[in-house]
Amino acid sequence: MRAVQVVGYHTKMQMTEVPDPQVEGPLDVVVRIGGAGVCRTDLHVLEGQWEAKSGVELPYTIGHENAGWVHAVGDAVSNVVVGDKVILHPLMTCGLCRACRFGDDVHCENSKFPGIDTDGGYAEYLLTNARSVVRIDDSLEPAGVAALADAGLTAYHAVAKAARATRPGDVCVMIGAGGLGHIGIQVMKAISAATIIVVDRNQAALDLALEIGADHVVLADGRHVAQVLEHTGGNGAEAVVDFVGEGGATAEGIAMLRRAGSYYVVGYGENIDVPTIDVISTEINFIGNLVGSYNDLQELMVLAARGDVRLHTTTYPLADFQRALDDLDNGRVRGRAILVP
Repeated sequence: MRAVQVVGYHTKMQMTEVPDPQVEGPLDVVVRIGGAGVCRTDLHVLEGQWEAKSGVELPYTIGHENAGWVHAVGDAVSNVVVGDKVILHPLMTCGLCRACRFGDDVHCENSKFPGIDTDGGYAEYLLTNARSVVRIDDSLEPAGVAALADAGLTAYHAVAKAARATRPGDVCVMIGAGGLGHIGIQVMKAISAATIIVVDRNQAALDLALEIGADHVVLADGRHVAQVLEHTGGNGAEAVVDFVGEGGATAEGIAMLRRAGSYYVVGYGENIDVPTIDVISTEINFIGNLVGSYNDLQELMVLAARGDVRLHTTTYPLADFQRALDDLDNGRVRGRAILVP
């Protein structure tokens, strides 16, 4: 089969022919890929940011946002059958460790992460396991939801926390209305009564934010912190969800936060520098967010099937993977880029 592989860091990926994955264990599932999301994390992988953490041996196939059709299953798989339309939770988990038994499978002690530390979905087929596959509604297509497997799931995971902590009349500021942010806005609108203020440096992204549920938008032009404070009567927001995490976004986001507010870190790239006396005197909270659980992904698929969450996507043939990565890197992608084998 064709697969796009990382052959070295700080160099371009290559498409090559590799053997098709095969069912070897009783809970194995082979999925024929219908769509693979192109994520900024893929760029970070190529930059070597994940080299020490993942320990993966090169070459390997990239791609961690995947959906498609069940192609083959092990003899103990009972939750899907060949032909089922599925989205894949990004982690392959054990089900036996303490975290898994708590339902917190994102922190599985024995997980594998296709596209990060084992072969992923920039390919025609992908090997995963029964614990990772979520059947999707007949109304949904794999290429249309693939990016929800990680970007959408990460956004849902963070926003669901913010939704549980806010009440009607509270304000939630979302920094960034791009690939993750435009999903988070829709999720927040669907599950919370909080007022949503979206901050972005791109007017087109703000226009999209208004279309999909934002109550107010603020252009990040140097005056945006003051404008957010004006919207909140000078007090700041109860919740700030930061989908950017770099370029000064964290300092600005913290300045938008009210006393006892919570700052949800999703995007990453810079350090948070806050005097500890400010943390204790205002009782602000900093909450990290990686990716959501299997149950989070099931809930997100319910919202997608209802039409409450829609991905804005641009599709590329698998052979055009480099153009997709370049478009993402240069800010030419609105929403999410999807590779289709």
